[in-house]
Formats: sequence, C-alpha cells, structure tokens
Amino acid sequence: MPLYLIPLTLVVAAGLLAPRQWLSGPGVRKGAVWTLLAAVTLVLLRYLYWRVTATLPGPASGIGETLFAWTLFLIEMAVWFDTAVLFATLCRRRDNSALADAGEAALRAAAPAELPTVDVFIATYNEDLDVLEKTILGALALDWPRDRLRVCVLDDGKRDWLRDYCARKGADYFTRDNNAHAKAGNINAGIARTDGTYFMVLDADFVPQQNFLYRAMGLFDDPRVGIVQIPHSFYNADPMQINLGMRKAMPDDQRMFFGSIMEGRDGWDAAFCCGSNSVTRRSAIEAVGGGLPTGSITEDMLLTLAMLRHGFVTRYLNERLAVGLAPESLSAMYVQRARWARGAIQILYLRDGPFGPNLKLHHRILFLPLHWMIQPVMTITSLVVPAICLWTGWSPLPMTPTVELIDYQVPTLIATLLALRLLDPKSFFPLAATVPAALQAPRILPTIVTTLIRPHGHAFKVTPKGRAAQGQTVDRLMIYAPLALIIITALGFVANASYNTRIVLSADQMPLLTFWGIVTMIILSVVQVAAVTAPSQDEAEHFPVDIPCFIGTRPNQNVTARLEWLSVSGAGLRLPNLQDVGYNFRWLRIDIPKLGQIAAYVENQDETLIQISFADLDDVHRDILIRMLFTQGLDNSTQAAGAFAVTYGILTRILRRHDAEVVKDIRPAHTAPPKWIMAAVAH
Repeated sequence: MPLYLIPLTLVVAAGLLAPRQWLSGPGVRKGAVWTLLAAVTLVLLRYLYWRVTATLPGPASGIGETLFAWTLFLIEMAVWFDTAVLFATLCRRRDNSALADAGEAALRAAAPAELPTVDVFIATYNEDLDVLEKTILGALALDWPRDRLRVCVLDDGKRDWLRDYCARKGADYFTRDNNAHAKAGNINAGIARTDGTYFMVLDADFVPQQNFLYRAMGLFDDPRVGIVQIPHSFYNADPMQINLGMRKAMPDDQRMFFGSIMEGRDGWDAAFCCGSNSVTRRSAIEAVGGGLPTGSITEDMLLTLAMLRHGFVTRYLNERLAVGLAPESLSAMYVQRARWARGAIQILYLRDGPFGPNLKLHHRILFLPLHWMIQPVMTITSLVVPAICLWTGWSPLPMTPTVELIDYQVPTLIATLLALRLLDPKSFFPLAATVPAALQAPRILPTIVTTLIRPHGHAFKVTPKGRAAQGQTVDRLMIYAPLALIIITALGFVANASYNTRIVLSADQMPLLTFWGIVTMIILSVVQVAAVTAPSQDEAEHFPVDIPCFIGTRPNQNVTARLEWLSVSGAGLRLPNLQDVGYNFRWLRIDIPKLGQIAAYVENQDETLIQISFADLDDVHRDILIRMLFTQGLDNSTQAAGAFAVTYGILTRILRRHDAEVVKDIRPAHTAPPKWIMAAVAH
C-alpha cells in the first residue's frame, strides 16, 4: 500500500466506523477529532509538497500560461490556508449548555429582587408592524421579573404609529435627533438613556423565546464574560431553500456558521457579537468607552475585539433562543452579505482591528476577513478556468500527467470533504455550499474591491424585511452570466473535439478539463435555477403542532379535532371523520386552548384535513397567537436529510420547474361570518 493511503484510510475509516457523536454534537471526543485532523494534515502536506515541487510552470511555458498558472497557485494556497483555519476552528468547539443549565437553576432559585436589571433594545429603522409586533410582544413576554426588565424600542424611523403601538403594549419608545452611525449610534443612544446592569440587543425581526434570559444570564457568572451571543435561527426559509425547493431537506446557508463555526471560535475565546440576540454586561461596555465602536458598519465584531483587548470574552450559547427572518429575497440577501463583507474588511484599517495592539496571534488570524476576500475569488476562478483552458490551451498545472493528478489531488479532495462532513454532518453539504457561493460571488466581489481601495464613506444599507424585502423574482445577471459561461465552455469542447481545430494539445489535460467543465456546467445550471424566485402560496409561516381543539359548523356543535399546524393567519385541522361535521360548509367556529373561540373560513379540504384561515382576529387574540407561535419554543426549522438526498434533490431541481401547488379557493362569497359564529366568538 502506498504510504499516502495510510492517512487517507484513517479518514475514511473514521467516516465509516467512528460514532457520529465522537466527531460532532454534544458528545464530541477531542481525541477522535484531533486524530481526524492529523490524518487530513498528512494527506494535505503530501499534496502541498508535490504541488510546490512538481507542478509550477517551467522555462518552456509561455508568459501567458506562466502568469495563469502562478495566479491559480496563489489563489489555491490562500484557499488551503483558509481551510486550515476552518479545521482548527471546528476541532476546538465549546458547548456551554451545561453552564447554562447550572446558571438557570441558580437564577430561578434566587429571589426576584436579587436578579440583575436588563434593558432590551429593539433597533428599528423602516420595518413594518407585521415584522416589529412579533419582536416587541416577544420581548414583553420574556420570563424575567417585570421590575427588573425594560423593553425599549429604538426607532430611527421616527414613526408616530410605532410610538402609539409601544404605548398600547407597554414598551418604552425612543428616538434621537439624528441617525448618525446608523444602528451603532442608535444603540449607543439607548445605552445613554438607560441604566440596566445588562442590555440585550434584538434586531427588529428577531423574537426572543420566553426562557432566553434565564438560559443566557448564568454565563455571566464568569467575570471575564462581557457578551453572551445566541445564534441566529430562522422561522422562514431562505432564498436558497425556497428557490431550490429544498426547505424540508437542506439547512439554511447560515447554519454551518451558527451551528459549528461559532462554537469552534468560542473554544479559542474568539466568538464574536453578531448584533442581534446578544446580551452585554454594562460594566464591560463602559470599560471600552461606554458604547459600541462606530468605525465599522459591523460594530458588533469590532466591539468583541475592543473587549478582548480589555480582558473580556464573548461566550456563545448554541441554543435556539430567538427566531427571526432569514433574507426574504435574493436582493435582500445580497444587501445583507455585501454589508457584512464591507464591515469585516473595514476593521482591517482600524487601530482596534486585528492588526492593532494587545491581541494574541490566534485572535488576529481568526478575525481576519479571509473568507470574504478569498471565497468570491476562488468561486469565480474555479468556474471560469475550464473555459479559459479550452480556448487558450493553457494548463493550470503545466506538464503534469493525469496519473499524478489522480494520485495527489483526488485523495486530498476526498479527505478534506469527508472530514468536513464528519465534523459537521448536519450543515455541510458540498454542492449546497457551492451554489449560494457562486450566486453571491459576482455581487460581493465588487464590494470587496471597492472597500479595499476605499474602506470608508459608503452608505449603510439595512437588510430589507417584510414588504420592503420583495425584490425582483428573477436575477437576470445570474441567469445570463452562467448561460454565457455554459455556452463558451460547451463550444470549447466542440472546438477541441476535432483534430483540425484542437486548441488543447496535451492528451493528459483533456480528461481533467472534461470532468472539471462538466461539473462547472452543472453548478452553473443549478445557479440559474436558484436565481429564479419560486412562487409562494402563503406568506405566514406554519409551525407544526399537535394540539386538541373543538370546531363547530353549526350552533352548539362541538366536534373534537387536532391542530396539525398553526400560523398567524390560519391552521390545518385533522378530523377523525369529516362526516361528523359534513362536507358542505364554508364557515366554522374553532376553540383553541389558551386562545379561545375564533371565526374561520375553509380554504381547502380533503377527507380528513381542513385548511382554514382566521377571520379578522382582534388585537387580543392576535397577540396571544403570536406569543404561542414565536416565544414558546415551537420549531419549524429544517431537519437536514443525508448528503446523497440533498445532492440528488438539488441536481434534479435543474429538470423541474417552479410549480406552485394550486389550491382551490373555496372561501365564502360573503365577507362576514354567520351571526351565530360571531355571537359564539363574542361570548
């Protein structure tokens, strides 16, 4: 057996034999993780030695091919460095749930007057009420003594209707004279007007679960902890899940970061504040100047760096304690990612950034925006290289036989991808990660270049939410650009198929280019599918439930049913026998525990399932329903399928159109419920 197969065999054996909990999840064993890392390192070092000593262009190569090969080599080395940082991060994950358990027990045993005071800041600018109401009601429903909690809505939009809404619900409402420094300035104004021992920050769309504070606050028993960060979890599907028709199988594209990478960063004391869903110790913020830094539009990351310099760390509690809106359209996603990329690069130019004084080496490395700078370049390069080679005859690895490529590159790629799957089996899917990267790269790269040249002076753009997030249904750039590249690559194969027009003269190079080109065209085809927004039938998010209820289709009738799903606007009812209520009805009265009686009309029905919509909920019922759905731990997130199922589902999406399920509208012709239903509801 060749020596290089020994470490590769160890990686494969780990994938086949080691229990999953040894390498990922709460039961992770560091010995198994570091053994896996060592095996991958051996495979990679062998490859890098060969890459440096045997594949770089020699004197026989032309100037164009030499520049081409060296450019690809430098990009590849940057990618491998970023990959090494990722592996080091994943191999040192920290799970703080046990500390949260102990902290919650101690807090609940304490007298209410002994608990610290907490100010809750909800920063908003232009979000609609249907977004904001969930967050405000969720904050007011936090399980924490009322006299120790203050909910403050920080409105940079200066809207009278929001002021009036806060007054009705019992939240404080703050504005300021100007909108200087955007969100950071807004929060700093809130800090100056409050005096809680801690403050919690929520974006306008993030709804805290009722137990948020009891789970998070115990981590502050460690005096070094300046911030506790909770992951960003979502109650809606992101554009990739929707457009690829993969919500039920594929996790959202931020899950690897919040599910694994942040735990790893915490193991290195390098987790950082992500803005929303964070709790900050006021004495720590006072130690770094009394407010959030304003030198970068990613003030949250800069705040963590400032605190690290003063001996405070950010702890990460990987629990679903707040739910919010993932970007609701491709255009909203582009705005969000471009802002993140710009802010991460801006901190390079600041004294408080990773190159400033008083930071450890691993902190400097982990806070470099390598991912933002490298991934778009790597993604675009990997997609255009086959076309360049087919039309120029250049080789990425001049004079390298195919047998050596198989001997060195293939084992390295297999070991790397398999190790990532083992370390993060619920979030890392190679094709699912490649498609959004390819979709975003042309949008993000100009932002990166302009920020590197001129880091400051750019407008701050808020991620659109609700109705403001509705962008174009077709991203024409990402339809036509991939199409053009597919055609150019295909024509390159045609040109090289004939001896008379052949451009690529190396017989060893064609098998690699053929494989690479086919994979590229498949990825580009999936990108085109993802660039078309799929139609949506119902804007309200459904939460799976199993709740007994009663319904009636005529006066004094009570038929037992079960709620199968519930949303702000309607529900799915399961009946043991539809004959109990009959088939010819349009309106019904439904009695839901903790919610009461509601009038509803039938949208759709089959033999046992009835889909209903609620008729004109009043404020009281709507508030109760929002709290039931969004603050009590209901989870409608995706349970990821296996790697094969996800990959197969994405590939077959190329052949399927965006077909929306047609639901026959059988709602009543008249707009008002029958009088007997209204009388029952009023009673």
